[in-house]
Formats: sequence, C-alpha cells, structure tokens
Amino acid sequence: MLSVGLTGGLGSGKSTVAVYLRELGAKVIEADELGRALMEPGQPVFSAIVHAFGPEVMSIGGSLNRARLAEMAFKEGRLQELNAIIHPAVINAQRRWMREVCVRNPETIAVIESALIFEVERDALARGEQEGVLADWRRRFDAVVVVTAPDEMKIARWVARVSPLGSGYATAEADARARLAHQMPDAEKAARADFILDNTGDLAALRAATTVLWQQLQEENNRILPSGSLE
Repeated sequence: MLSVGLTGGLGSGKSTVAVYLRELGAKVIEADELGRALMEPGQPVFSAIVHAFGPEVMSIGGSLNRARLAEMAFKEGRLQELNAIIHPAVINAQRRWMREVCVRNPETIAVIESALIFEVERDALARGEQEGVLADWRRRFDAVVVVTAPDEMKIARWVARVSPLGSGYATAEADARARLAHQMPDAEKAARADFILDNTGDLAALRAATTVLWQQLQEENNRILPSGSLE
C-alpha cells in the first residue's frame, strides 16, 4: 500500500484534489473531518479543550463554540496549546485508518488530506520533541503531495467559500491571513515534497494535473509492492 500525504495551505485547492483522487480510486480521509469528530461532546479531545480553554468555548447546546475557539487560538496566541491537544489524537486516528485500509486492500493507495503535515513536525521539533508521533509524522508517508497557489489567490478562494454573499468580507480576509501566517510558505513545503500541483489555473487544469499525479502514484505503488509502509 502506498501512503500519501496531501497538503497545502488554506484555499490552495487540496480538498478539490482529494475529491478527484477519490474519484480515480484512492482511499481518502480528511484530517479536518477526523478533527471535527474528535471534538464532539463525549470525546476525550472535547474534554481536554474545555479543561484548557474554559467553559467560554462551549455553546449553549453543549458543543464547542468553534468561532470563539478559533478566536482564542489565532487572535489570542493559543494556537500551539490547541494543536497540542488535537494533533496527537488526529494523527493516531489517521494511523489507525491507514492500517485498516491496508488490511482490507494491501494494494491500494491511501491518501490523508491535511493542511499541516509539515507544520506538525516543525512545531514538535520546536518544542524539543525529537521522536514521537508528531515529530516523525511526515516521514511515515511514502509520498507527500503539495498543492500550491499564490497567497492572494488562496485568500480570495477562502473568503469566497466562507462568505459567498460577500458579507463579513473583512473579517473573513483577516481570518485567512491569520491562518496563513501560521502555515509554512509554499516554497518550503515544495522543497520537501515528492509531487507538486500548481493550482493557479481553472478546475479543468487541476483535474488534468491530478489525473497525471494519479498515474505517477500508481507507478510508485507498483514499485513498492508488496513491502507496505507506515511502520
């Protein structure tokens, strides 16, 4: 099985690439989807967040107030604290998913879509963690794909998605810039990637590039079989 990390900054188009890869036959899981599930009431991650950030991050209905949590993380300088709670749980869930996929079909291509593959490693090393699930996460992929686009294009796409009617444009733009400020520049990610998809064109161009990428991933998967990966 070929394990693939698919990454890129917000608004880069990595989620669209994930959809195309799934259509082509890859098994795909989104880190954001896993994170949302782990942050639901009753989950250990939920409890840890409420304990660390206080009851003000809870909504009236008892779930997390994600807007307030994001404000505390990005505007009040507590992003690393939040990530230290979420990332280990998400990555362990990703590893379990990879193993399950491999058991079901050892010849498949399994793709984890995550915006922060390189950042998770960077932040762990900055904290002095030389080993462990965070520090060596990037090395556990057989290949990493980076989707790139100019920052202003990313921001425009993000704003169009979260504020499609144009209301709250300034707030959405500021949010996008704050999030990008915590992400590594495309040039740094591309230097460490195995495959790069330039998403400055339209959807047709991105689909065509993804089809070429799929062929390359299949060739790589055929090359490594039956050795497997992850451990």
